[in-house]
Amino acid sequence: MPGMSRTAVAALAASASIALLTTGCTGQSGSGANDDASKETTINFWHAWSAPGEVKAVKTLVAGFEKAHPNIQVNVVGNMTDDKINQALRTGGDKAPDVISSFTTNNVGKFCSSGALVDLDPFFEKSGVDPAKTFPKTMNEYTRFEGNRCTVPLLGDAYGLYYNKTAFKKAGIDSPPKTWSEFESDAKKLTVTKGDTYSQLGFMPNYHGWESTTEHYFGQFSPTYFDKAGKSNLAGDPAFEAGFTLQKRLVDELGGFRRLEKYRSELGDEWGPKHPFHTGQVAMQLDGEWRLGMAEEAKPGFEIGVAPLPVPDGQADQYGKGYITGTIAGIAATSKKQNAAWEFVKYMTTDTDAVVGFANSIHNVPSTLAALKSPKLKYDPRFKTFLDIAADPDSTTTPASLNGGTYLVTIQQFGYDYESGRAKDLKAGLRKTAEQIDTDIAQAK
Repeated sequence: MPGMSRTAVAALAASASIALLTTGCTGQSGSGANDDASKETTINFWHAWSAPGEVKAVKTLVAGFEKAHPNIQVNVVGNMTDDKINQALRTGGDKAPDVISSFTTNNVGKFCSSGALVDLDPFFEKSGVDPAKTFPKTMNEYTRFEGNRCTVPLLGDAYGLYYNKTAFKKAGIDSPPKTWSEFESDAKKLTVTKGDTYSQLGFMPNYHGWESTTEHYFGQFSPTYFDKAGKSNLAGDPAFEAGFTLQKRLVDELGGFRRLEKYRSELGDEWGPKHPFHTGQVAMQLDGEWRLGMAEEAKPGFEIGVAPLPVPDGQADQYGKGYITGTIAGIAATSKKQNAAWEFVKYMTTDTDAVVGFANSIHNVPSTLAALKSPKLKYDPRFKTFLDIAADPDSTTTPASLNGGTYLVTIQQFGYDYESGRAKDLKAGLRKTAEQIDTDIAQAK
């Protein structure tokens, strides 16, 4: 799906799912893996896609599976948010899902630790499928928690840099920036002020600036969010201090927080045709792979360039990496048809043609190494940037946590305080934020 729905769902899921999944285990892994997948049966598949094109793509995916497995029928229920899915996973029953998909990886820790979804490693082993050789390294990481692989990647999102080639040429910039120092220089060159506002802003650095969240910035610094003891590493890993420092410097250099926020309030909606990158009001944009199609659909008056996001100057050899997330799928612990459910999960997540077809239909990044290289993949040449980011072993993600995405919300909140000047001591703020993260996780236990 385009990132639109996923981003909106993820924001809500970080909080909604916590209350639903913290109340205890929803089932025992493997308790329903006794069914005969060769017999006639019907399984329920719940997903969150809702746009007409996406719903059609899901139907095509399911039809392909049913053709390959005529004895297994799939009852599809769409437009299901994470909170509805979690409630159904808790209660079970004939109408509850056997297979689910979710737009946010933030809840993997919850799904795995609560027992809501079964560990899929035994199913992979039984089928002779090696996840390490099937999925990109980063996708393998975000589908596990503490050794439990309770989810599997089902298409992905990769974040990169969109840039206005016309504005670049006018500013005398020959190529997209590869390091953050080059990015800073370009952002200033591309900024054209108009009184106390802008006729063109090189880049909107503020954390409320659409996809410029802390995790998307920090992904380029390859941070370690938790140490080996499971404690927050926010104050221990220099990558976080470097990331916060870069963003704050961009805010200050491009006009200051108040001025930038005033300009941002006058700009178009992230998901509409008047997105400020589409209109040329912002010359560079941090965004996911879905933005290319949306931007072209808005018929901008300039040529769009796509590149990986910059890396720290000391990591120039890692240019090409990016932040990765995506849709995940899993099997309900309450399902009494887990073997049949596995046949469906295996098909839609590991069958190369199925993955490629689904990716082509909804314009997301394929989630297997084979699909990323498939000649059947159809895409704009610029889209290859995101395929390369997804396959890059240096690409990063945010790790699963016992209390879902709460730690990311806490970090983002400190980001708001720091960029606005409410928090002035970065090191002290990082220590305090780390303590809060550890306290929240301890309470979740």
